Parts: sequence; C-alpha cells; structure tokens
Amino acid sequence: MDELEEIRRRRLAELQQQRQREIEEIRRQQEIQREIEAQKRAILRVILEPEARERLARIKLAHPEISESIENQLIALAQSGRLRQKITDEMLVEILKKALPKKRETRIIRK
Repeated sequence: MDELEEIRRRRLAELQQQRQREIEEIRRQQEIQREIEAQKRAILRVILEPEARERLARIKLAHPEISESIENQLIALAQSGRLRQKITDEMLVEILKKALPKKRETRIIRK
C-alpha cells in the first residue's frame, strides 16, 4: 500500500511541476506580447499625427482585426523606409476607406 501511495505522490508532484511550467510559459508569452504592443505603440506615435492615432484607436474598438492589419501595414512601411512623412488623419481616412468592408446601401422603395 505504501508503494502505491508513493507512486501517486510522485505523479501528483510531476503534474504540479508540469502545470507550473505551463503557467510560467503563459506568463512569458504574455510579457512578450506586452513588449510587442509597447513597441507598436511607440512606432505608431512616431508615424501618426495625434488625430490619426486617435482615429485608429477608435477603429480598434469597433474593428480590432482591421485596426491590427492597418497598424501592421503602417509599421512595415515605416520600417522599410517608404513613409516620407507622418500619416495625417486625412491620409488615414483614405487608407481606412480601402480597408473597411463596403456597407451595402439599403433602399426602401414604395409602390
């Protein structure tokens, strides 16, 4: 009976260690993600005018996937040296018009 109890105890200890390693890995991944987000915000602060940055933040609330895509494209352009000036709000609006899904116009026709 003691041998069985020892096996259970060892197995429980192994499972606890495995769970602890998983938790540590999740924490490392979260920290890396926070660092990446901080770097993105820093780059966007440099390449976007304040009004454009605010607009992009609002878009992120409604369309996070589109905002993420736009941010990544803008950062890639900046890192490749293809941005010659800061992105203004008007420029961002034009970029967003191309990226946002087209809404169907609804018409009500009376007979």
